[in-house]
Amino acid sequence: MSALHFTPMNAIDTLIHADWIIPVEPDCHILNGHSLAIQDGRIRAIVPRAEAESRFQARQTVKLPGHALIPGLINAHTHIAMTLMRGIADDLPLMTWLTEHIWPAEQAHMNEAFVREGTRLGVAEMLRSGTTCFNDMYFFPDVVAHEAATAGIRAVVGLIMVDFPTPWAQDPAEYLRKGVALHDDYRGNALIRTAFAPHAPYTVSDEPLRKVLTYAAELDIPIHIHVHETAGEIHQAVESTGQRPLARMDDLGLLSPSLIAVHMTQLLDEEIERFAETGGHIVHCPQSNMKLASGTCPVQKLLDHGINVALGTDGAASNNNLNMWSEMRAAALLGKLAANSAAAVNAASVLTMATLNGAKALGLDAETGSLTPGKAADIVAVDLTGVENQPVYDPLSTLIYAAGRENVRQVWIKGRQVLRDGVLTTIDADAALRQAQIWRDKLSANAHTDS
Repeated sequence: MSALHFTPMNAIDTLIHADWIIPVEPDCHILNGHSLAIQDGRIRAIVPRAEAESRFQARQTVKLPGHALIPGLINAHTHIAMTLMRGIADDLPLMTWLTEHIWPAEQAHMNEAFVREGTRLGVAEMLRSGTTCFNDMYFFPDVVAHEAATAGIRAVVGLIMVDFPTPWAQDPAEYLRKGVALHDDYRGNALIRTAFAPHAPYTVSDEPLRKVLTYAAELDIPIHIHVHETAGEIHQAVESTGQRPLARMDDLGLLSPSLIAVHMTQLLDEEIERFAETGGHIVHCPQSNMKLASGTCPVQKLLDHGINVALGTDGAASNNNLNMWSEMRAAALLGKLAANSAAAVNAASVLTMATLNGAKALGLDAETGSLTPGKAADIVAVDLTGVENQPVYDPLSTLIYAAGRENVRQVWIKGRQVLRDGVLTTIDADAALRQAQIWRDKLSANAHTDS
């Protein structure tokens, strides 16, 4: 009598069945009736459902009929603690908004508690909408890093730099010293990375920018900076330095694959060509740019030149939300208008901007940004069964042009479920809301809200 031979099933942590999986790589191809296997926080496989059921033995099986799985969204530019300033000064141009409202409010109220509670509120908002990674630029980055790590969200924390004193540091030397120390504190952390974050060419002088460039090269981290946000910025730079900001940055050696340039609404053709040559990345923030009337980033032209374009919300004080879904739709619509072509900035391009392109800009594309076996299980499940999304002819098109953050039902980061059936699992949302009300009362006492 011969021995019976059988192949044991592979034990995994989680098996997710969904109607559609859009891995983003390659080319936002849509997989119908597939399942995704997670083991030890990573994507083990994406295979047809019948194969998954015969191949894997899961500790947990999640069945999501009518849902689409996509990579976690990457918000490539935030000022997360400014969520506490949502709506504090609306319908104003950028410099008026900054100098007469935002900077005075920060001077009066900025401290560790403000950043801690603003970060907690912002992370809760992002997790509920399927954002699994954010790239921040704000004061007390040590507090931001701690809150992000506690909540289980990925973050690239900006090592802020400005010429003037703030509650975080008194001069460029102290900004650098504290930044390098924070980088060392989180070296090797699974969720937290760092980037140097000089605020803008008009707030950081040449010598500190040179030092940032040197330190960024030594630490092998990106440089995240606002550039060419408004026509007024360009005019002021030419008057004071004789150069447009990008030309000055080029002379300093900042244009490189390590550069993450945010906004870029004011670009000459020759500047686009030069930027493409240097391999830098651009973060498009369409809603903030429209709300502040800053200008329009020529996204399709940038893509046509091979420039990696990511997507960000900016801060909730200028956007009024951290909602990557409305940002994706705005990017698509504004991109078509700017290019005078309905085919420009299509749905696949926009989803890629909000996921893989963001990961590339942050140097995280080997870890996240697409649903690829071996990458971290940063996954969002979107419910498309509701009347507002039916009928579904093309799930990718439905995601970009019809769905919203209210359709996000499940979120995993590194295999850990941080949103289950629309409920946060790592943040006390009620406590975050209570703190937000306290800060509203504090800021309202002396804020200039009569715009």
